[in-house]
Amino acid sequence: MPPCAEPQPRPRAGHDSTRSTNMTIRRTFTKLAAIGAASALLAACGGSGDGTSAGADGRENIEMWFWGATPNQRAALEENLIDAYNESQDEFTLTVTFNERVDSNVQTALSAGEGPDIVYGSGPSFVSPYAQAGKLVDLDDYSEEYGWQDRILPPIYESGTVDGSLYAVANSINTVGVFYNTAVLDELGVAVPTDLASFEKALAAAKDAGLYPSVTGNKGWQPVNENYASMFLTAVAGPDALYKALTGEKPWTDDAFVDAVAMSAEWYQNGYLGGGQYTNLNFLESMQLLADGQSPFFIGPTLAFQFAAEFFNEDAGNVEDLGFMPFPTAGEGLDSPLFTLGTTASFSINAASKHPDAAAAVIDMMMTEDFMTEMSGVWPGYWAVPLVGVELDPSSYDGLSVAFAEAINEIMPAVEDGRFGYFTGTFFPPQTQQALVDIDTVWAGKVDADSFMEGVEQTFAKEFEAGAVPPIPAP
Repeated sequence: MPPCAEPQPRPRAGHDSTRSTNMTIRRTFTKLAAIGAASALLAACGGSGDGTSAGADGRENIEMWFWGATPNQRAALEENLIDAYNESQDEFTLTVTFNERVDSNVQTALSAGEGPDIVYGSGPSFVSPYAQAGKLVDLDDYSEEYGWQDRILPPIYESGTVDGSLYAVANSINTVGVFYNTAVLDELGVAVPTDLASFEKALAAAKDAGLYPSVTGNKGWQPVNENYASMFLTAVAGPDALYKALTGEKPWTDDAFVDAVAMSAEWYQNGYLGGGQYTNLNFLESMQLLADGQSPFFIGPTLAFQFAAEFFNEDAGNVEDLGFMPFPTAGEGLDSPLFTLGTTASFSINAASKHPDAAAAVIDMMMTEDFMTEMSGVWPGYWAVPLVGVELDPSSYDGLSVAFAEAINEIMPAVEDGRFGYFTGTFFPPQTQQALVDIDTVWAGKVDADSFMEGVEQTFAKEFEAGAVPPIPAP
């Protein structure tokens, strides 16, 4: 398939929750393709890379690259962003190129001084090296003009800064938790869990009944592992311990972190994570099993609402069966509930853009409650725009958007209150992130939790010394 050929209409399992490319950006930045290769790529994608080409109507083009969304998702973005922006003025035409290889395409183009006006990013570890290399626009002036610092939740705003200046604006909060099927829980005779003890009771009941205790897996995408690494670290060690570790005040060999990894291994080995089929399941297959009554739980990120919509819908008559809850707090003395804070994606402005003001106006259009409300009604899971004080009205939605709105209304205040841990793909430096992706070596019994965290500590110490840790908001 050519780099910008029409992608298959399927979502990428585990996409923003996690990306292995983050780890390699710093290591390979100087080795990426030269400008000739990037120009060929841009020609194949139909974009000039400098925002200077004008259409027949005399408008200048503003270009954004986005991942390979489904037809329904594309239609929602076209209506609420592309058409809305294009109809709001007569100077520019916004075009969006959808492609599942957006991460690698952007890397190649930026390294060559080319690429779209609006840059789709995978998180701070993706953004930071390009900001430091002068490939992205400093957004501080636009932040002041549009009031982004006042509108965006402080921890999320801070995550998009590099050396104190804003370079990326996150499109959505993403947290790891537990989807549940109330019909299956009813059949098992257990209630929706409210704490760790009742959750483990429900998992055991499902196992005894011959069901998958929970589903999700890393089939075809090992970085799904970091959903679990992030979640157990948050639930067992807690936000304060994680903050101290990420800021160099506490070693990763601390008992709290070792206990978190050990607990994840214990759950995996007794079948609570994937029922022995973890490596044979992806997000879509797991959601189908949840909908088919083969498991009461799907453990994963809130962005998975977009996958759930394929299986929990009005035609299937099971929309009201699906719910979402935070993973129960497991560490002693920790507040409850806690949420693993991450982002789905971010938007920056290419330093090579000829029209940065127009690009900023497009980004600002996405940073509004109206945009979030409209997109969440059609595309739940991907557009929890991180706005201060925002609250969605579940009664104004139907389908899975109702459950998504209810989940977001619980998550947003928790973030404002500081009740959050840190998703590795958003807040950890790239090599440490990859080290935690390898948590499955502990699950498989190849290494014990103590030795594993010693390796994480050694990796992190080098990155901390090199200044590779993204900004860490205090909980």
